[in-house]
Amino acid sequence: MMETEFQPKVFVSTYAAYNDGRGLEGKWFDLEGFSDKAEFIEAAEAFVSEADPELMFADYEAIPNGMIGECWIKPEVWDWLKLDDAERAIVTTYRAGVDENASIETALEAYAGTYDSELDWAYEYVDNTGLLSDVSEFVSQYFNYEAFARDARLGGNMLFVSNNASTLDVFYNT
Repeated sequence: MMETEFQPKVFVSTYAAYNDGRGLEGKWFDLEGFSDKAEFIEAAEAFVSEADPELMFADYEAIPNGMIGECWIKPEVWDWLKLDDAERAIVTTYRAGVDENASIETALEAYAGTYDSELDWAYEYVDNTGLLSDVSEFVSQYFNYEAFARDARLGGNMLFVSNNASTLDVFYNT
């Protein structure tokens, strides 16, 4: 699983500031300082000196794909923030490499582990499932683990996603 320091934050400005050429006027907000979306929006609007601001989320860091856009932020960001770092990394990798609209639960349920390679996954999977337990040791030595891993990937049963740590996060295709 990818090792990352999570500091989810959003740069908040307004469309009026942007349209007036003051787009760089704004403030970075650390999302971990807010209990929910409403509290964040309230703080962002309080920072802005406009009467009826149209908030613009001009930039963001360490937030999974599909949870924030220029003019919206999903409430599920705060559910994601409640996860531990390992679970956050799983969700972030899944949304970046599989489905950016997947729920947090879908990503966590699909997670099968982190491996150095598809071949490492195949050896562990075959060992853990007892796939070859009904065949003799003589026959099992001819099992092609590389082909098994390739077929699991090509058949769509397993999804192997690089996670920026030179390993693969592996997910069941749900």
